Amino acid sequence: ESDNRRCARWCATLRRRPPTKPSLLYHSEVETYFHEFGHAMHQICSQTEHTYFSGTRVERDFVEAPSQMLENWCWEKESLKMMSGHYKDGSAIPDDLLEKLVGSKLANVATTTCRQLVFGTFDQDIHTRESADTAQCFSDAHKLVMGNPAPEGTNFAAQFGHMAGGYDAQYYGYMWSEVYSEDMFQSVFKGAGVLSPEAGLKYRTCILQPGGSVDAFDMLKNMLGREPNSDAFFKAKGFA
Repeated sequence: ESDNRRCARWCATLRRRPPTKPSLLYHSEVETYFHEFGHAMHQICSQTEHTYFSGTRVERDFVEAPSQMLENWCWEKESLKMMSGHYKDGSAIPDDLLEKLVGSKLANVATTTCRQLVFGTFDQDIHTRESADTAQCFSDAHKLVMGNPAPEGTNFAAQFGHMAGGYDAQYYGYMWSEVYSEDMFQSVFKGAGVLSPEAGLKYRTCILQPGGSVDAFDMLKNMLGREPNSDAFFKAKGFA
């Protein structure tokens, strides 16, 4: 007999435990964990009349916003202190080390942002042709965005799993969603506090709970009290 409790499951490959100490995670792995947990929370917190619109069944160019949203807590001192500590004595990460970790978020940000643009450009290119030389198309996209072609003799598309996993012709949604996630985080949580119960409830009610039963743009306006914009995105990238 069902008790109507929701369940979300995801699998991850994390580092193997060494013989003499616990399996400790790199910060990048914690960020990945929070990203995928954002998808899980989207599913668990959804309350829709029809299953078809539950959880992550939203517009493809919005589905990454709740997962990217949770990544922000991996870069805030207050939340980092709560989830970390020396594995032997539980002592907190020193403030100077936290400062360096938070500051490293902008390391190579221009390159990583352009990398996403390469993927999105390549995706749109091959899906607006009847046939395509994927190696050449990717090299052309790389040159267009990065200024130089992809390394000779390589074909990144051969292992670009998103192209066969539901993101075909929609990979741009990763960066599009990030614009929305940064606007929500900077506008709502940074002002109220990253651990604010009121901000959290507002996010849950306006974004997670409706699933896909409300258009994403309308959910964002309900959350922000205005139409979303890209100001927070450029600020988060260090471009403004």
